[in-house]
Amino acid sequence: MLSVFLDDEDGFTTVAVAVSLLLCLTLVFAAASAGWVASRSAEVQRVADAAALAGQNAVASYSTIAQVLDACVLSLGLTGMVTYGAGLVASCVPGLTGVGLELCSVGGRVLEARTRLARAAGEGLSRLEATLPLLVVANSASCVAANSEEGLSYVGCAVPFPARSSSDFSALEVEVDQEGLDDLSERMREASAQAQEARERADEALERGWRADCGSAPYCLWERAGSLAGLPAASNPRYPSSEGWNFGVPLLRARSYYAARLAGERVSGRTDEELTDAACRRAFYEYALGRVRAGSWAERGDGTVSADLPTLPRNADETRASPLYTRRAWPCTAEVAGRTLHASLDCSGATGEASGLASLAELEAGSVARCGACGMDVGDLGRVASASTSIENGFEYHWRLIVEASEDYEAARSELAAAEERTRELAEEGEGAFEEASEQLTAARPTLCPPGAWGCVAVVARADGTTVPTELTRAFLSSAELPAGAAVSAAVLAPDESTAENNVLSSFLDALSAGDSVLGGAADGVLGLWGDLLVGYGSAYGSVAELGGAFLDGLDGVLGGSVGAWLRDRLKGVLEDLGIAPVDMRLRKPVLTNTQDVLDQSGLEQVASVRELVARLPDAASPLEFARSLGLELVNGAGGTTLTVAELTIPGTGVSIPLTVDLSSLAGAA
Repeated sequence: MLSVFLDDEDGFTTVAVAVSLLLCLTLVFAAASAGWVASRSAEVQRVADAAALAGQNAVASYSTIAQVLDACVLSLGLTGMVTYGAGLVASCVPGLTGVGLELCSVGGRVLEARTRLARAAGEGLSRLEATLPLLVVANSASCVAANSEEGLSYVGCAVPFPARSSSDFSALEVEVDQEGLDDLSERMREASAQAQEARERADEALERGWRADCGSAPYCLWERAGSLAGLPAASNPRYPSSEGWNFGVPLLRARSYYAARLAGERVSGRTDEELTDAACRRAFYEYALGRVRAGSWAERGDGTVSADLPTLPRNADETRASPLYTRRAWPCTAEVAGRTLHASLDCSGATGEASGLASLAELEAGSVARCGACGMDVGDLGRVASASTSIENGFEYHWRLIVEASEDYEAARSELAAAEERTRELAEEGEGAFEEASEQLTAARPTLCPPGAWGCVAVVARADGTTVPTELTRAFLSSAELPAGAAVSAAVLAPDESTAENNVLSSFLDALSAGDSVLGGAADGVLGLWGDLLVGYGSAYGSVAELGGAFLDGLDGVLGGSVGAWLRDRLKGVLEDLGIAPVDMRLRKPVLTNTQDVLDQSGLEQVASVRELVARLPDAASPLEFARSLGLELVNGAGGTTLTVAELTIPGTGVSIPLTVDLSSLAGAA
């Protein structure tokens, strides 16, 4: 037999060479066939990995949608509160109540838009979560079907864990008590309006008093004091405007004036009538000096003033009502007609012995007689200031105007202080209401745990009966079939570090194309404030304090030291103390993980669960049937291929934009 293969002279025979070549070729193609089988056997694991990633990709899309909606709800709430806070600040400032009303109105509308969006978002996300298992199964099944090629047929899909939603959207149902804020802002504006009215009356009274003292031409108290009493500039200062002037200035001027007039007045005259006039003038100057010296002016620390500028009698009736009437200052003599009152003992009718002093009240009561020579009575004394009080060139004319203005000023300042105190009390209430409402909006965020939050487990099977290619091996090997096979894989969501600087909210805001604000005035910056807060959602703590504070600082007319400035600073402190935690704005991407990690969270044992999944797969008519056999509720919460999760009203524009999700893009070719 060996001679067939060996030749003693030539070595191997032709038959030996042919057989050797045949064996080599058989081994080569057998190895190729084995390599193909090994490669295709492992392919099922790659398909399972792809299916898990495809299923989890639908969950990633949901995560982005939920994050955008939460950012819109939170930023709208904060925008509304900051705007409303600015309205409360302006409502505390007299003269800015109109601006306060406008800002409170805009803030209220933004909060209403936030409430509508929150309700719609909660309902929309719930419907989207109900649809999510279907999207996971459909997208992963589509991926599996796309990998069925080159004669290989795969069936399977991914299953989300948990299978049912455990999300809590109750935080979105929180509403701000706008009625309480509206009532508070209305009371603030009323108190501010009262303060503004009182301030205007006080300013008018101050201006009126200054004009009577220094500003009138050709006559005023300053000019009369210089002309009639010859007061020097040191005792008779002139103020060019009401700024720096107060009612203490004319009071000091009057003291100097009456002291000078009293010092220069002598009771003398060539006739009894002149003697009477001189005596009456001196009596009036002495009385007036005592009155103005007893008068006072003071500004109190609580914003009120004490203006005690005395009025002086200008006729007989007012004289009777003054101490001049009852004061026993007039000399009397014993005459034939009885005890007689005179203007002075130098009176020609004073011929008898001196008989003490008497008052004008006693004269009119008949206790003493009226002198027939000088005729002294209350009418003479009343006429001293009558003319000078009634005509513009009289000192007492301007003094009476100043006294009346001081009384009006004192009353207005008291009303102003009361209104400002009421405003401060309301501002303190406003701080508390603002803090409470802001904490309500930011204290709790929605808790998201949609189907697939823990991950997705994919199960893929390869049908048996797949024939190994025989184009090259038909002459050497018999035909063979690839046996059935199965694989499992799992995927979870992980932050995509490459998107750390890619703010999806910025792109979302740009895509809205809301246009310009139509508010105008003080509320014109509300749209910009919302945009900044929305984009700054990822660093909410810093953004709210900085952006809200800048918006409040942008209010014109809120002066330092006012109630409005105090409230503004307090509200800025509230924003800083909110402590809203920064949000991780990196996009989520699906990554492969150990199947055991996902099943552990579900409370399932790996080996038994995987065996059950693999065992059920071949019996299912379709991936959807397979998913239903595992207890998944596959429903289309949208009822179609699109789902409007909410409708967003853009602050300051009146534009409402529906936020619609294209479910077909999440479900793949399925």
